[in-house]
Amino acid sequence: MSVFSVSIAGNGVRNSNTLLLLCSSSYIHHHNIYKTRPLSFHLNRRYITAAVTSNIINNINKPIENRSTFTWDDVFQVSHASWNLDGFFQKINLCNRGLENRSDFIPFVIEDQIVGYVHNGFVDHLSKFKDVFTIMKDDTHDTQSGHVTLQSALKTPESRTEALGNVVKCLGEDVFPGIRNELYPVTSQYGGKIYFSLERAAAPYFGIKAYGIHMSGYVEKDGEKYLWIGKRSETKATYPGMLDHLVAGGLPHGMSCAENVVKECEEEAGIPRSISSRAIPVGVVSYMDIDGYRFKRDVLFCYDLKLPESFIPQNQDGEVGSFKLLPVTLVADVIRNTDFFKANCNLVIIDFLFRHGYIKPEDDGYLKLLQSLRSGDCS
Repeated sequence: MSVFSVSIAGNGVRNSNTLLLLCSSSYIHHHNIYKTRPLSFHLNRRYITAAVTSNIINNINKPIENRSTFTWDDVFQVSHASWNLDGFFQKINLCNRGLENRSDFIPFVIEDQIVGYVHNGFVDHLSKFKDVFTIMKDDTHDTQSGHVTLQSALKTPESRTEALGNVVKCLGEDVFPGIRNELYPVTSQYGGKIYFSLERAAAPYFGIKAYGIHMSGYVEKDGEKYLWIGKRSETKATYPGMLDHLVAGGLPHGMSCAENVVKECEEEAGIPRSISSRAIPVGVVSYMDIDGYRFKRDVLFCYDLKLPESFIPQNQDGEVGSFKLLPVTLVADVIRNTDFFKANCNLVIIDFLFRHGYIKPEDDGYLKLLQSLRSGDCS
């Protein structure tokens, strides 16, 4: 019998070892896992009340890439504070920084369509490549600072892709950290004409609108919902060791959202097509984030997948260190009270909380929070 380890944590668990189960794939189905409550965890007829450890600090002002390390024990020890939406608003603001600096960017125009935005300071890098870029000093696109376009000789998507690829290689990791050799389609709107493809790591420096899929994998047992949560590998180039969705990924060139969900399910969690094909598209979240020369304009397609109680995810591509099955109430508290999640995951889970009735119209700020989940351009 294959043996896996899985922790199901509640708001009131003091230590991950409090409830560590050695499970076969059928263990959860055949054994009784006690339900969690908002403030306590029922175990052996005793209630164990959680306390926040001193190293859990809600400091959303740290740079996203420089989070302090934490363990699953820290996650399990997050306490249930009084319910309000303030912590959720903070996480949405974290994905929509620097918009007061939007005037520092000029349009990136292809075939008279705005496909991105480039910082005035970053134009200095591009001006070195006179056979690729043209810097226009006009106001034809509602800006007094002009715009960036490509040389007229670059007429086809293939020639543009090759030319921009050479620019990325020439400037390298010093300018575009985290090069992945993964191409994103460049378009003015979702489903529109693809003008060329661009290295994923370079997309924010050109203000390219990027699309991705995020899937919430959940289990329902005894009337309570749990979310499978991943902890990113400590060796990941971006956001190492942070909490993440069960399945998420950028939308690469030439692939539909549905196909991408199936692909990422297999790679990131070992979910077979027979299960992943049941994932349900449930909407989008969007945000715009300016950080130095980077202008992220992201749209995330959200999916829900109800998983069998017996399913245990197993990462296949080395990008996830471990998975845990957590009550949705605990996940909500982690989002509100810590900075453990990769920033954009917060938005997708907050959307999940709306759709599954955890955030209610009676909560102060309900409509404003709902609207803020789509602060970016959903086009």
